[in-house]
Amino acid sequence: MTRSLTKFGLTVLMALGSIAAWAGYAYNFPTPVTPIAHETLHMHNLVMVVILILFFVVFALLMYSFYTHRKAVGFKAVRFSAPTSRKQWLWVLSPFALLFVIDYAVFGIPAFHAVMMYEDTKTDAELVVKVTGSQWLWQYEFPAEGVSYTSRLITPRAQIDNSEAKGEHYLLEVDNPLVLPVGKKVRFITTSNDVIHSWWVPAFGVKRDAVPGFLREFWATVEKTGTYRGQCSELCGKEHGFMPVVVNVVTQEEFAKWLASKKLADVKAADASPAVTPPAMAAATPVIQATGKSVALAKAAL
Repeated sequence: MTRSLTKFGLTVLMALGSIAAWAGYAYNFPTPVTPIAHETLHMHNLVMVVILILFFVVFALLMYSFYTHRKAVGFKAVRFSAPTSRKQWLWVLSPFALLFVIDYAVFGIPAFHAVMMYEDTKTDAELVVKVTGSQWLWQYEFPAEGVSYTSRLITPRAQIDNSEAKGEHYLLEVDNPLVLPVGKKVRFITTSNDVIHSWWVPAFGVKRDAVPGFLREFWATVEKTGTYRGQCSELCGKEHGFMPVVVNVVTQEEFAKWLASKKLADVKAADASPAVTPPAMAAATPVIQATGKSVALAKAAL
């Protein structure tokens, strides 16, 4: 008896201790801000409703069958090894037919529509962003605009080591977030410099692997301004948990100002960096000068 109580007490303590792991649990998806995210949430809710209906219907039939055909009321089971009547065949095949209709009509058509939205190439993108994953940071590039920069985690190491209190956006804060204009169709191109990463923003409803040696793409139109956070969702090494994604979605005017400031910062950085003569050129310069003197002396001798 004492041993059983001890086991029960340990079970309760372990259950209570696991509550801390639910601190960041959200019941539903983040608020969708792109058409594909809306479609994904709709698909998810549809599947959950249909599955719950099937569950309760099947559960009710089981309870009814157990109660009605119980031995206490004198019911005797019939022994058979295969369906021998039309009624038995009907009960065997009708669930398969029902599941077939649900899978292809109720689930298949909305899922096909969602995939078509995810791979929408009917209209040209208004902005192209190249996302390159590295161990362990993201590089963002706007090819047409000539802007490129990196985005790294800025959560203090003291918070990671539990030597100080964790901030509001612990492990989800970066030095240079990706900035996008609201309401514009953006074409994302993903790739990697080393191993497979995965760029993921839950509120966008998109996630695409960044594979070294390959260019992969997807499209998204963000319908609401704000700051959206995500993470690398592909195990990519010991710092995998320190590769957050932060996207600031702003108005077109703010995006134009940000883009101009980025270009100006790049120009200033290029002007500030000293011109360095490559070692090969530096080594060749004396030889060129010596050759020039030799030619001059030769002409004078003639």
